[in-house]
Amino acid sequence: QVQLVESGGGLVQPGGSLRLSCAASGSIFDINVMGWYRQAPGKQRELVASITHGGNTNYADSVKGRFTVSRDNAKNTVYLQMNSLKPEDTAVYYCKQVIRPSSSHLYYTDYWGQGTQVTVSS
Repeated sequence: QVQLVESGGGLVQPGGSLRLSCAASGSIFDINVMGWYRQAPGKQRELVASITHGGNTNYADSVKGRFTVSRDNAKNTVYLQMNSLKPEDTAVYYCKQVIRPSSSHLYYTDYWGQGTQVTVSS
């Protein structure tokens, strides 16, 4: 069984920074894409940033130049460094990792973290 545990959310003033972490544990053979999504009240969940096993990254236009996604493959962990935060970044942030649990599994499965609240307010 695979579990994802997120940490690092909180309350920050506009212009401030936060760093989110998401560590996967359990039965893990390989991890493909890791990513971060967010969902604000009354809105659909949206992709914030993603990173492939090889390090290729993808960002939502709204966070380009402010957020940086990275991963530590040895620790099965993905990070999101968020700088120059704005009130519109307020949301629950979820990590997702696309994991192949064992060599006997032919396919990768999406696993989600529990979500962490990020609030940007003065």
